[in-house]
Amino acid sequence: MRQAEVVIVGGGMVGLSLACGLAEAGFAVAVLEAGPAPLPEEGIDCRVSALSRASEQLLQQLGVWSRLGRKTAYRQMRVWEQDGPAALQLDCATIMEPDLGHIVENHPLRLALWQRAETLGVSLQAEVRLQRLQRQGDCLMLWPLEGEPWQTPLAVAADGAESWLRQQARVPMFRRDYGHWALVANVRTQLPHGACARQCFTPDGPLAFLPLHESDLCSIVWSLPPERAKALCEGDATTFLHQLYTAFDGQLGLCQLASERRCIPLQARLARDFVQERLVLVGDAAHTIHPLAGQGVNLGLLDVAALLQTLTDLKARGQDWGLRASLRAFERQRKWQACHYLAAMAGIKQLFAIPGEPARQLRGLGMGWLSRLPGWQAPLLRQALGLSARQ
Repeated sequence: MRQAEVVIVGGGMVGLSLACGLAEAGFAVAVLEAGPAPLPEEGIDCRVSALSRASEQLLQQLGVWSRLGRKTAYRQMRVWEQDGPAALQLDCATIMEPDLGHIVENHPLRLALWQRAETLGVSLQAEVRLQRLQRQGDCLMLWPLEGEPWQTPLAVAADGAESWLRQQARVPMFRRDYGHWALVANVRTQLPHGACARQCFTPDGPLAFLPLHESDLCSIVWSLPPERAKALCEGDATTFLHQLYTAFDGQLGLCQLASERRCIPLQARLARDFVQERLVLVGDAAHTIHPLAGQGVNLGLLDVAALLQTLTDLKARGQDWGLRASLRAFERQRKWQACHYLAAMAGIKQLFAIPGEPARQLRGLGMGWLSRLPGWQAPLLRQALGLSARQ
């Protein structure tokens, strides 16, 4: 039988961040990952994350930020409605910050976290298929298909939206299908992106161009009805690029594909419980939101920061960090913010989904009013950066 003070199921960005933080705090940590260990890859990952300042600060504390060779700061954000008057521009100078965040490729970030966890002595177990969860006294037992079971006073579900551990613990899950898929790819643009993140609201859904480390390279995230997303993903490149140019109002000129195209179904999810006795849910295992504001990974990393603080405090006081009663404050804090983000994303999506010219004009008037209203941008940007969440 193998033992650890905390066993994390899932070796993605959220699970590995938690593992690094706990190991630095003196916990004996194991990570059980169903897939293979990450390896260096050539090319540029088409899956990216827009990391907030709070996420950047956490990764700096974990000793991972400096390991990332490619990370792109964006200093402006421009949002508009296709063929409509609604438009808004945000700038980092408004809050006297050097940038609004960084665009980072998912695979290199996961690889950097895995390597950092190795140096910190985390027990990293790849290609582990779990078959059974058992509660035994003041511990949980995790039984893999092969090898010895793991015993721990606290297991953390960080194994994604379809979390095996959450399902085994029978945690009810609220789900709402957005009726959209996200089409993601990297493109070369005719015009430089100028370190600006752009998002256009089209009748089919939002389309974002996120700046990458080269001046003519962007990652796109296009939210579309499933049938159209599949057709554009599998169809010929010329048709795809023509429709991309049209949907984006030609803002960065003609584009060329620089990666494969991938489609990801989109759902809103919220677990009824983030905490059970001896079990915690974090990241996508606890909640998923629409990618239109790029806050999914940041929300998961805020889970990590809060759980790190909770567990290190409990250990310092000599308390049992696996008791549900000890973790309830963490659950209340994180569930409240997840619900807040879910409601905000649903509201924005519904606002831009209302058809007709009167609604379009009202959106234009509202965004124009916001653009001219003094003092509103700083609180909004600070929240987007995750700074207010850490105060």
